[in-house]
Amino acid sequence: MQNFFSFFLILSFQLLLSQQNPPNIILMIGDGMGLSQISTGMYANGNKTILEEFEYVGLSKTHSLDYLVTDSAASATAMASGVKTLNRAVGIDENNNKQKSILEICKEKDFNVGLVVTSEIVHATPACFYANVSSRYDYEEIALQLSEHSVDLFVGGGEDYFNKRKDKRNLLEEMSGYTFVNSLEEFNKTTSKKIGFFTYPGEPPPKNLGRGPSLESLTEISLNKLSEDKSFFIMVEGSQIDWGGHDNSLNYVLSEFKEFDLAIGKALEFAKADGNTLVIVTADHETGGLSLNGGNVNKSRVRADFNSGSHTGTMVPVFSYGPHSNLFKGIYDNTAIFDKMLTAINEGK
Repeated sequence: MQNFFSFFLILSFQLLLSQQNPPNIILMIGDGMGLSQISTGMYANGNKTILEEFEYVGLSKTHSLDYLVTDSAASATAMASGVKTLNRAVGIDENNNKQKSILEICKEKDFNVGLVVTSEIVHATPACFYANVSSRYDYEEIALQLSEHSVDLFVGGGEDYFNKRKDKRNLLEEMSGYTFVNSLEEFNKTTSKKIGFFTYPGEPPPKNLGRGPSLESLTEISLNKLSEDKSFFIMVEGSQIDWGGHDNSLNYVLSEFKEFDLAIGKALEFAKADGNTLVIVTADHETGGLSLNGGNVNKSRVRADFNSGSHTGTMVPVFSYGPHSNLFKGIYDNTAIFDKMLTAINEGK
């Protein structure tokens, strides 16, 4: 009886500790993914999307400091650091003051941190979580700042900005402690605590033209690695939903959304099994002014038009699941996404 009582006390203590740990955070950004992109992708996918399983839905106001229609840099800075800034600015406010991102705050709290994207790793959205520059197009400086950062795991294109630079430096050789992998198999097998996986030397191609590895597999492996020994923060971006919108290509948008939806499924699967993981799915802005005009639900056919080749100012949805997910319901500025993530981390202790 005494042994049983001791075991019960130990189990209760362990349960209490697990409840006090700050939650893992999986932030998933569908670049350019407005409600029309989600609706169109859902109907083209057998009238279903994993987003239907989320607990709460909110709406985010995406405007930047200087324009009603934001770009990815200003919007990602708002979500990453909680500050409205100028279009094209990365991780800085209107006065060029550097802003600390939620990834960096999590790292200071001894989280593992990671970034997985289908664009170049130096592109605007991922850059806002580790870099501070006045122009999103200063890719070599952004690459330099990543090389000097403490991101534990990153996946994306853009290797040439690290080893084929104008200054002739090879940043990969300077990034001590990192293991660089060249395939999904190597990525899965490595036991390194610092991992870089450049999927392409430059800009990755669209999914419907053969881009690999799948975002679904990359997300699943990344979650397994980051969760091995401590709490974690990861930002996963379906980057090229936006590019399909700029091209006014419905097939491009649909293939990118479908892949992103599968990756969200892996995140939600992890969160349900873990019990202490907050998943947030949103967009930086809508792209293309997509309107769903018709189709056939039973045959998964859709008909849609674009009214813009650029971004639009419409609000975008925010889906949330897990501890503190109720914080994300309602209508709010995109800066509040940072505030709500920070609250979840602090109140989870």
